[in-house]
Amino acid sequence: MNINQIVQDFEADAYQNDDIKKIKLSEYRGKWVVLIFYPADFTFVCPTELEDAASVYEEFKKLGAEVMSISTDTAFAHKAWHDNSAAIAKVQYPMLADPTGNISRTFGVYIDGEGLALRGTFIIDPDGALKTMEIHDNNIGRSIAETLRKLQAAKFVREHKGNVCPASWKPGDDTLKPGVDLIGKI
Repeated sequence: MNINQIVQDFEADAYQNDDIKKIKLSEYRGKWVVLIFYPADFTFVCPTELEDAASVYEEFKKLGAEVMSISTDTAFAHKAWHDNSAAIAKVQYPMLADPTGNISRTFGVYIDGEGLALRGTFIIDPDGALKTMEIHDNNIGRSIAETLRKLQAAKFVREHKGNVCPASWKPGDDTLKPGVDLIGKI
């Protein structure tokens, strides 16, 4: 999977709002999609991340984005975890099931021999193109605030052609226009 590449469609069972349903990625064309891969339900770091994402889920939705978490567990395991964890009970976004590991393999996060996924975060634009990706060791929790900031930057750049966002850019900060703002600074 490469940046700016169109992400291939996939379908998965998902647990959301006390319901198990099928979700196809292509159903979200026209929206931003944030995919949050994590190793497994009933673990230690994962609920802190998913709860963190749940706490800002409305902010993602205001930006026209859908958040989806994905692990190699089944949708029934997601439901059981949701029913038995105070942190996961806060999750309102779809929790996708990837028990075959096929989706995880597509995104390069599948751990052969373990049947688990690495922690990976991917932002897909409304046209289906991959805009950001972050993959790291399962012992390191990620910052959902940084994921939200990356979405805000990707959305800004899409809506303001010719502008780029400098390091640590946040909405309201100055942006740059390559070839204009950098003249004399190189």
